[in-house]
Amino acid sequence: MLIIAGHTEGDSDNRDEAVAVMRDLVTRARDVPGRLDVEITADSVDQCGSRPQEVEVSATVLYMSMSLDGFIAGPNEGPGNGLGDGGERLHDWLSGGEPGGPSGVPGRPSGVNGQVYDESMATGAVVAGRGTFEPAGGWGGDHHDGVPIFVLSRREPGIDVGQWPLVGYVPDVRTAMTRAREAAGDKNVLVHGAATAQLALEAGVLDELEIHLIPVLLGQGRRLFENLGPEHIELERTRILEGADGVTHLHYRVRR
Repeated sequence: MLIIAGHTEGDSDNRDEAVAVMRDLVTRARDVPGRLDVEITADSVDQCGSRPQEVEVSATVLYMSMSLDGFIAGPNEGPGNGLGDGGERLHDWLSGGEPGGPSGVPGRPSGVNGQVYDESMATGAVVAGRGTFEPAGGWGGDHHDGVPIFVLSRREPGIDVGQWPLVGYVPDVRTAMTRAREAAGDKNVLVHGAATAQLALEAGVLDELEIHLIPVLLGQGRRLFENLGPEHIELERTRILEGADGVTHLHYRVRR
């Protein structure tokens, strides 16, 4: 476990500077190879006797819709068929929202599903694998709100990204996550894709998972956790939300 402690006194400018330094230390700590528990203690006491302040740190969060038997896409996925045969069923919970626009990302649904959607769209950067990004048409170069998109790939782009200044191809998952955190600032990083999720888990750079569990058995296609190594990765469930049309939103924190 790594413990980062801070004691700030004096005026608000000094406190703000100290909190910014602590955020930077936590970001650097999470980039250290291996698994770390990062505990922050911030004893922030000023001359007026204010209460301790909690330092919020951004997280890398996987958002994926998954069938009950573990698939995130049907068979025969590829350009023009990004979700595979029958894979659209996994995203029915997003139906009823406003049109998604050029990105192809569905618009906001209502109710609990809308709450989860809002959380994903409040992120400050996107990390996705090439196998997710390119079959989706690169989301038209802008997944949401003009945030940068980091595509994990060791090969040259398979589609024309020259007119998309928000998009950058990155050869390894640690670099992709580090750059995404820097770009996102105090916002979370949205992570997409099975291969990217597996690499990030194995590298210890994925913090949380938001799984939209769909009550359907696809039977075949691409599984979310198909190629993980033999090491057990413990998760802590932090939230369960029941949405319309049978979807269950499960939020987990990766234990380190």
